Amino acid sequence: MVAVFVLIALVVLSLLVGVHFYLWRRFVRDVSAPGGWWRRVGTVLAVLLPATMFGALLSGRAGAPFAVERVLAWPGYLWLACLLYLTLALLVGELLRFVLRRTPWGSRRQARPLVAEPGEGASPTAEAAGAASVAAEPEPAAAEPVGVPGGPTGGGASGGAGTPTGHRPDAAAGQRPDAAEPPTGSAASTASTGAAASAGPSVPLTAAVPTRRVFLARTLAGTAAAVGLGTTAAGAYSVLNGPTLKHLTVPLTKLDRRAHGYRIAVVSDIHLGPILGRAHTQRIVDTINGTQPDLVTIVGDLVDGSVADLGPAAEPLRALRSRHGSFFVTGNHEYFGDAREWIDHLRELNVHPMENTRRELPGFDLAGVNDLAGEEQGEGPDYDKALGDRDASRACVLMAHQPVQIHEAVDHDVDLQLSGHTHGGQLWPGNYLAALANPTVAGLERYGDTQLYVTRGAGAWGPPVRVGAESDITVVTLAARKA
Repeated sequence: MVAVFVLIALVVLSLLVGVHFYLWRRFVRDVSAPGGWWRRVGTVLAVLLPATMFGALLSGRAGAPFAVERVLAWPGYLWLACLLYLTLALLVGELLRFVLRRTPWGSRRQARPLVAEPGEGASPTAEAAGAASVAAEPEPAAAEPVGVPGGPTGGGASGGAGTPTGHRPDAAAGQRPDAAEPPTGSAASTASTGAAASAGPSVPLTAAVPTRRVFLARTLAGTAAAVGLGTTAAGAYSVLNGPTLKHLTVPLTKLDRRAHGYRIAVVSDIHLGPILGRAHTQRIVDTINGTQPDLVTIVGDLVDGSVADLGPAAEPLRALRSRHGSFFVTGNHEYFGDAREWIDHLRELNVHPMENTRRELPGFDLAGVNDLAGEEQGEGPDYDKALGDRDASRACVLMAHQPVQIHEAVDHDVDLQLSGHTHGGQLWPGNYLAALANPTVAGLERYGDTQLYVTRGAGAWGPPVRVGAESDITVVTLAARKA
């Protein structure tokens, strides 16, 4: 088992190293000159950013002080989100460039001779061809001597001013007679003419101008950076601005008419930790209290840390207000630390833990089971204890952190299960991965006679970023079939 874990860790590490090298190549090497300021700065960032990312992921498990976790969490986790969307944006750009190269338009562009255009740098081929055409161009030939009547036969000049027969000015200058005018139809003339024709009009360059290849590389990098960083920024704002409020009406066949219109505030996956703290909790409490619910349910994954570090962040939960109180079930993240410590602390905050138990409320039963992760500590879910001896004629609402617990709920005739855990995928395309492990990723679905509602959660784990899965608090209104 250890060998498998080490192998998986090496594969993941290799993948991350490869992705970072790819980003460095596209965002730094391909768009900058060796020794330039961006080449140096970009290379340093390519080392520091992944270092903070690994520090953020490992510091908590390694027992680092909470202050160190907070310092590493912001840059490390934000870079993790940036890494995802910068890579996706680059891959889309690479695919677009590949497709364009395979289109008739792209093929014509590649087949076109390289010509220096205004505003572009001339390619080495074009420059060489232009130079060749200039070097091979013959100089104007000297004027041929014209014979004067009365001069010597064969072209003498009258009055001694004529040039002797066969004598040329270039010969007097020390040049070979055949050097001034190349033979007609010679190979040199043909080559120079072809080079000049292929090179086209050349434009003298007075400053270094990026080649077409560098221009395209910079365009791809700039566009990908804008899309990737912009997506991450928008997703961070979505989380830090607080969850949205949703309303949902769920009809239950066995619900007593006395409970018709009963309102349950459902919140999950708050994830208090080194990034989301007391202010985050206060926003959630204010939102819930503003709805004036009859009941508050906190469906797991409240914290990522100890009471000593996060107790002050959870303190605003004491101010939750509802007619029948606030209730809590554990999630898998509670068992990453000391779940029992948090259960005891929540009682002090007037939040009632539902540890495999049930409570009768006017018109229906409210039950809660521990999370599946508690099985490793001997505190897993016990459905028989929570639901075994209840009156089956009464409607039952079950709090269970993970949607996969729906199958046991169906077997025990539960009418409605309230869950979280999935975050709705949190970071697109994570919703597709979440769907592989959960029967429902978000929303309301029916399984036989049991309905399952999965909230996307009010916080975020890891990067404080959500894309395509906004955080939410849901007010579920129960409706009787025969009101």
